Amino acid sequence: MIERILEDFSAKGLCTYIMDCDMKPYTTFKIGGKADYAVFVNDPQALAELCAALDEARVRYTVVGNGSNLLFPDEGFRGVVILTVQMKKISVSGNSVFAESGASLIKVSCTASEASLSGLEFAYGIPASVGGAIYMNAGAYGSEISEVLKSVRCYDREKREIVKFDNKDCDFSYRNSIFEKSENRYVILDCEFELLSGEKSEIRALMEDYMSRRREKQPLEFPSAGSAFKRAPGYFTAKLIDEAGLKGYSIGGAQVSEKHAGFIINTGCATADDVKALLEHVRKTVFEKFGVDIEPEIRIVE
Repeated sequence: MIERILEDFSAKGLCTYIMDCDMKPYTTFKIGGKADYAVFVNDPQALAELCAALDEARVRYTVVGNGSNLLFPDEGFRGVVILTVQMKKISVSGNSVFAESGASLIKVSCTASEASLSGLEFAYGIPASVGGAIYMNAGAYGSEISEVLKSVRCYDREKREIVKFDNKDCDFSYRNSIFEKSENRYVILDCEFELLSGEKSEIRALMEDYMSRRREKQPLEFPSAGSAFKRAPGYFTAKLIDEAGLKGYSIGGAQVSEKHAGFIINTGCATADDVKALLEHVRKTVFEKFGVDIEPEIRIVE
């Protein structure tokens, strides 16, 4: 059944696919086993149609962008992993930037800066796809996606149709949105950002300042999924982890970064089980020492 669906979509030029696909190259953590099928869709309409076909056939699937906030299991994924990395069109009209869900957030911020549009400077350096950034309301340096997103189109798996959400409908909160809360009901297709006109030189200078800070403070030389934990209200989570004496603490190939305690890095041979065990150890230790329950930011694919 799965192969028949994928062959049909492939024959129409709507996707390509790989059987028994190693997921390590498709996540920034470089961790995970093999998926039964990895499918690369070409555009938003193809993504919506493929989701509809797989839902109709009751095929298990998950949708992945740049894999920058994901941990795939060591045993792999039984079903279909849909990757949006081919869906990367970006365009500008007036003060709006339009982007497909697989577009690189970094490239979107660069496109905005070239058009002298301000508002996405904070996104320069966030290694996420647009879809993933919207899903978790990604942010940095005091700004979030929710502040610049005007609207987003999704495939509604319950209604089995494409729907459009304005910003106010997205139920954004810190590192959260209606898309995350809805337990995979919505598949993000594309979006529109509404930005402000600015001076290109000033926009670029701020972007480079943010990137410089990232290089200085974050362990970019190692595979990771970015910040391992959400910010605890009233606390700096990385500071709590550091003060708990966990910097450099390792389980297998997973390590609390010595450069930034908020990151868990893959030192080269980490497994998903290593990371999950380390996440739990850090969470438990911080709670025992400070009475603060820190919540993981990494999305674990089951």
